[in-house]
Amino acid sequence: MKKVFILLLLPLFSWGQKSSNLESTIKLNYANSILIEDLKTHIHILASDSLEGRETGEQGQKKAAEYIVNCFKKAGIPPYKCKTYYQKFKVKTKGHLRQRIILKQKNIKGENVLGFIKGTDLKDEILIITAHYDHLGKKGSSIYNGADDNASGTSAILEIAEAFMKAKKDSIGPRRSILIMAVSGEEKGLLGSKYYTENPIYPLEKTIANLNVDMIGRVDKFHENNDYVYLIGSDRLSTELHNISEEVNRKYFNLELDYTFNDKDDPNRYYYRSDHYNFAKNNIPVIFYFNGVHEDYHKPTDTVEKIDFEKIQKITRLIFLTAWELANRNERPAINN
Repeated sequence: MKKVFILLLLPLFSWGQKSSNLESTIKLNYANSILIEDLKTHIHILASDSLEGRETGEQGQKKAAEYIVNCFKKAGIPPYKCKTYYQKFKVKTKGHLRQRIILKQKNIKGENVLGFIKGTDLKDEILIITAHYDHLGKKGSSIYNGADDNASGTSAILEIAEAFMKAKKDSIGPRRSILIMAVSGEEKGLLGSKYYTENPIYPLEKTIANLNVDMIGRVDKFHENNDYVYLIGSDRLSTELHNISEEVNRKYFNLELDYTFNDKDDPNRYYYRSDHYNFAKNNIPVIFYFNGVHEDYHKPTDTVEKIDFEKIQKITRLIFLTAWELANRNERPAINN
């Protein structure tokens, strides 16, 4: 009986292996559609002088939003709820000190730009992928181009959106819906993501996770090569999300996942300083992808020629495959007790 049982299992095991290998090949094909040439195109446009630093409420930010919309349209990605790509907001900023200049309160008009990729059998559950596309604008004659902060992250989510849309057109998922959201107002206090979570387009209780991409195009002083990314928040609300992220990296990339800034006692407090935090506040599991700060952080010298495009490609593909796993697995990541 044992011999017969083993013989019956062997074809099933072989079929299972072939099925698993086929699935890996399929999703890798879409991940590999994320190309350096396309990332370069996005960053060169978003960080160009013509966009004048993309300050929220200014013409450069509006031009950047229009560019993102055109990218969604070109990829065939529809707007959310088939109406518009824009979620407009108007908020009053608090007076604060920046670069020794006291800024007064004023009304800020910004736009989040949303592209929606509808899922199949689990379409009512949403994975949100974010990156802020605004930056610091102009100060006198100096333009704060923000190539790393955050044209790099914006280029990543545009390519992730296009890769998922290619899969959808080929009738290969995703099972859950994916909301790609380019956020403005981040530099003025996480305003765009705060507005979304207070005025959600899709129910927050149906949002399974937020993957946030903010600065992934440079190498900081603590690393000698580009084979790393800082992950922040991955285990704060869901150990399962953290484990999924780790497994995807082990299987496909083996990048150094650096958790230095995930320490709850980290004095930099990066966990609270980018758009994922507004989702985390609402008990939505998050991962923040980040390369650390550098000598050009928040300076006019954060320009395109200093970007490591190979690094952006690696991290973007990692995020895409992590998102693929989250969008297609049977269960959403469990919240920690």
